[in-house]
Amino acid sequence: MNALTLDGKNVPLDKDGYLLDLNDWSVDVAQALAEQAGIELSPEHWEILDLLRDFYQEFQLSPATRPLIKYTALKLGVDKGNSLHLNRLFNGTPAKLAAKLAGLPKPTNCL
Repeated sequence: MNALTLDGKNVPLDKDGYLLDLNDWSVDVAQALAEQAGIELSPEHWEILDLLRDFYQEFQLSPATRPLIKYTALKLGVDKGNSLHLNRLFNGTPAKLAAKLAGLPKPTNCL
């Protein structure tokens, strides 16, 4: 089993590195997962991660890229709700990587 060790505590992960228990998510967990992905989380990243967590609360699923872009545009405007912005922030895989960092399940229609 994969795990993220944080402050002496093991946080179980699935084979793709997503949290097995969504309740294990915290800011520290997000930062550790981001570090593994080679990302330093900026306020722009946090804005998207918070938005994704809101999306999950509302719809009980992690959005694929197109719905993520539309939802971001709706909530934050088209300057942030576009593929260029999201790809730049999340290394070209915004739906998958942002969901992972936000402590959400892997989007079902992402390979």
